[in-house]
Amino acid sequence: MADRRPLAVVSLGDSFISGNAGRWLGNSADNTADRRGTDRAYTGSPAAPYDPSLIYADTVGGCWRSDVAEITQVRLPGVTPVNLACSGITSAGMQAQILQLAQVARTHRVLAIAVSVGGNDVGFAGIVTDCVIAYLTFDPEVGPLPCHPAKQAAVEQRLADMRAGVGRAIDDVHAAMATAGYRAGSYRLILQSYPAPMPRAADMRYPESDRDGRTSVAGCPFYDADVEWGHTRLVAQLADTLHAVAVAHRAQFLDLRDAFRGHELCHSAARQPQTAPEAATSEWIRWIDLPGQGSTLAESMHPNAYGQEALGRCLRLTLLLAFGHVSCHGVPGQPPSRVFLRRVRA
Repeated sequence: MADRRPLAVVSLGDSFISGNAGRWLGNSADNTADRRGTDRAYTGSPAAPYDPSLIYADTVGGCWRSDVAEITQVRLPGVTPVNLACSGITSAGMQAQILQLAQVARTHRVLAIAVSVGGNDVGFAGIVTDCVIAYLTFDPEVGPLPCHPAKQAAVEQRLADMRAGVGRAIDDVHAAMATAGYRAGSYRLILQSYPAPMPRAADMRYPESDRDGRTSVAGCPFYDADVEWGHTRLVAQLADTLHAVAVAHRAQFLDLRDAFRGHELCHSAARQPQTAPEAATSEWIRWIDLPGQGSTLAESMHPNAYGQEALGRCLRLTLLLAFGHVSCHGVPGQPPSRVFLRRVRA
């Protein structure tokens, strides 16, 4: 008997896939009106000029599910995107989403499930906060005190638990799908990693010594040593660990570490818009909003609307073209529609 249920693709996990920061089209230091077109929540009303619920509906301040979240960008004909992801989720907190997935799996024929989780297991938000504080509290009599040595030690302690926790979450997704009547191989489970939010230190648009430029203008108040560590080690360790989980737990791996290449926060190849924002030249990561534009720190260092479009393109290409493990790559000076895939060895 033909299965007449509507088709669906589902996203599970944390803020990187829920759509947190989807309010923003790049970054602009302009603090007035629509911030040079970058603030999608601008209404123009004198009484209430900004309305984040236009972007996040009733999830403002909670799950932060945006109208441009990655799963909404897949755009497969006849397929409904279902965003169950929620900001702040760890692998241990996935059960509520998995229960919701089971309900969707009964009412729809789920073709694929994209999962982004693990960053909160290693304390990503705390790492960002402490590294910002380290830069902002510079004491010229002491000299630079980058945060990454202490943070690397903490990450090393948490990686094993992250691997085990994400593995259990993936197993629970498989179990929920089996209970809903799905056979192994009748759906795709894609575990993705995280895009590097910042470039190599050598590619930073402002030098470390330009404290006003990095802090007030560009929103990237970090030491070069911490930037380099985050790009080359932290993001790579997260990706390599998630790759190992995918191989061990019957999931496809989508490596996103290079997906924002040339569009990372403060990359010298990207720029803030002077007129209308452009996807090809903008940053795809929300800055640290120290100047104050009405956003929250919860949105900082997350894929903005352009970044979500790029991630959605990565996922769409994976669903259309690839069944093995793949990596997605951005192109400096090009829009999200130009990201491309490469095969990755198991």
